[in-house]
Amino acid sequence: MAAVPEPAETSAPTLDGLLKDIEALQIIVSGWNEQQRNTVEALRCAIEALHREAFIRLIRTIRDEPAAAGRLREAASDEVVYAVLRHLEILKPSLDERLQQALNSVRPSLQEHGGNVELVSVEPPDTVTIRLTGACDGCPASGLTLSAGVEKAIREHCPEITEIRKASGHNAQGTTQVDFVSPFARAEDEGWTDLIGMEEIGENDIRIIEHGGHSLLFWRQDNNVKCYENACAHLGMPLDSGELEGGILTCPYHGFQYALATGECLTAPEVQLQTHAVRVVANRVQVRLS
Repeated sequence: MAAVPEPAETSAPTLDGLLKDIEALQIIVSGWNEQQRNTVEALRCAIEALHREAFIRLIRTIRDEPAAAGRLREAASDEVVYAVLRHLEILKPSLDERLQQALNSVRPSLQEHGGNVELVSVEPPDTVTIRLTGACDGCPASGLTLSAGVEKAIREHCPEITEIRKASGHNAQGTTQVDFVSPFARAEDEGWTDLIGMEEIGENDIRIIEHGGHSLLFWRQDNNVKCYENACAHLGMPLDSGELEGGILTCPYHGFQYALATGECLTAPEVQLQTHAVRVVANRVQVRLS
């Protein structure tokens, strides 16, 4: 009896290849009339809604299995899986992604002056180091203003970052790294709202305040105060009735756990709580919505 031949191995499609196929179809559709384009767009939205709900139900079903969390993280590390889950907004953008978005938003202005900026390091949960390059490196006149713009962009995209350091430039003497906080950025008071006194938030406890159409969750440990959107990163359910123990808050609906010191989801590290910028002035907690 002749052996059954094994199917020929084919290489898996790449993310770039799959995206190019989609872009080619988008070019074709762009030439159609408005009614045709609207029909295709409605079809796309309906299919994506179906896929999003299917993925959510799948993850919800298997996540409680002992080995599920690790396998989910492994699956999400695949570039195609990650791209689809990000596109469907099941996974939120990582800190690294948001930092790059922040730097990309100011690069055109820096490049007009012959400079640029690079991300040197990230020290979770709240510290990053940047380096100005080109004409911005060591320029006493424009460096401060430009780096203040960089800081502003980082704080807007990543409100959990509270310390921004500036590394010595490639043209600087020595390798000493110094802390850098722009006076321009510190003087910026727009958007801050005084909401609550420090003493009104219990030690290692949470407090909910409704403000500007947002439900805000405050957490305090010693003099450290964090502010998050009162919504689980899983399905957006409120967290305030969840169990809090040792700085870990458990969603009362599906059991997702969050470290309130960082906003990191311990159940699915690819997601995190939405963070709002917070500062304490004269024992009053002020917030700037992200």
